[in-house]
Amino acid sequence: MPANQKENGEKEHKTGNINPSAHQYQAGDSTDRPEDQWKYREPYRIHESNETFPVKWRGGCHCGKVKYQLSREKPLASKYCHCTTCQRLHGSPFQWAAIFHKKDINFTHGHHELGWYDPSNFDISHHLPCKVSCAFCRTPIMDEGRNMILLFPTLIEGINTKEGREAFAPTCHMFYPQRVVDFRKDGLVKWSGLDNMSDLIDEDENILIKWEKDMTGEMMDEKKREVLEMNV
Repeated sequence: MPANQKENGEKEHKTGNINPSAHQYQAGDSTDRPEDQWKYREPYRIHESNETFPVKWRGGCHCGKVKYQLSREKPLASKYCHCTTCQRLHGSPFQWAAIFHKKDINFTHGHHELGWYDPSNFDISHHLPCKVSCAFCRTPIMDEGRNMILLFPTLIEGINTKEGREAFAPTCHMFYPQRVVDFRKDGLVKWSGLDNMSDLIDEDENILIKWEKDMTGEMMDEKKREVLEMNV
C-alpha cells in the first residue's frame, strides 16, 4: 500500500467514520450530515429520561456495545421464519422475530455502533427496510421496516425464564416449505410464505387454505379459525 494511502487510512481510523464509504457500513459519531438524521427518529432516538420510558425488558448484543430497553411487555406478534435468507444471515435453521412499534425501543448505548445491510440490494447504507447489527461483534439486532421493527428475542435478558418464554411465545411458522428442521405437533400454524399472505399448510405441506390475492387478513383469519376448529 502506498505511504500516502496508509497515512490517510490511519487518519480516518483515528478520527472516526469521516469517510462517507466507511459511514455507510457503520453509523459513526457525526450528526451534522443529512444521512445522520436517523439518530433523531424512532427507533434510534435516545430518550432524554428513563423516567418517561417504562422499562419492561432489556437487551443487547454479544459484546455489550449495543444495549436497549423495551417498553412493551409483549410483542405485537412473535414468529418463526424459515426463509433461506434468514437461515443464511443468522447462520441458523430459522429466525425467531418479535414485532414491536418503533416507539417501543430505547437504545441506551451504542446507537452509533450499528451497521446496516439490505439483503435485497446487497447495500450497506441506512435505508428502509434493512437489517441492523452491531458493527463490532456483528450480532444481529433487529430488522427495521418502514413502520415496525423485528427484534430477536434471544438478545433479551430473561428470555430463558418462564415469564420470558410466555411473553415472546411464537404463534406461527413462515416459509415452512424452506425449513431445514421439522416442527410437528407444536400447535403453531404454518404458512408457505408470509403469514396471512400465503397458503396455510399442514406439517406435510398439504394446502389447508389456498391464498388468493383478493383475500383480506380478516377473511384469511376467519377461514383459518374454521380449519383449525375442524382439526381439533
